[in-house]
Amino acid sequence: MDPRIVRTRRSLRQAALELATERALDEITVGDIAERAGVNRSSFYQHYSDKETLLADALDAVVEETGASLEGPLDRIDEPPAAFLRFIGHVDEHAELYRWALGPHGSSVVTARLRSRVEALVLHHLALAEDAPFEGIPDDIVAAGVAGSGLGAVRAWVEGEPRAPVPVATGWLWRMLLLGAGRRLD
Repeated sequence: MDPRIVRTRRSLRQAALELATERALDEITVGDIAERAGVNRSSFYQHYSDKETLLADALDAVVEETGASLEGPLDRIDEPPAAFLRFIGHVDEHAELYRWALGPHGSSVVTARLRSRVEALVLHHLALAEDAPFEGIPDDIVAAGVAGSGLGAVRAWVEGEPRAPVPVATGWLWRMLLLGAGRRLD
């Protein structure tokens, strides 16, 4: 891919995430995003049809980066990998965005992209597992269940008042995901 396209898309994703930490999504315009990214509105529309698609791409890139850090087998399951802790920190930093995206009136585009990315990570780790924790259940069904419950748990956490601190929530979510993937913690 042309390096200019990669650079422009990265700038737009970063701008959208930065703005989402500063104010509510319905207050952010395409013009705001383009200005923050240092491009014009027509450049925005050359790459994205709307801000919802841009946000889906931005959050998908974060999950992809986290997943790339979790490529090998999970040797230590007693504590979450650093990449998972960073991801939950990112969710905390952008809690309003995740509340909106995963909420009842949120974005089906963002939710579907996140769910798909998490399902791919689960499938990858199921393939690496030495045992078959869900014998008789197709891996795609297991992956869908783990991804759906994981995103549901993230939604419940970001909606919580007061919201548990990142290290605490990371521990909860890690344990829940491992148990959902059939891994024992003892």
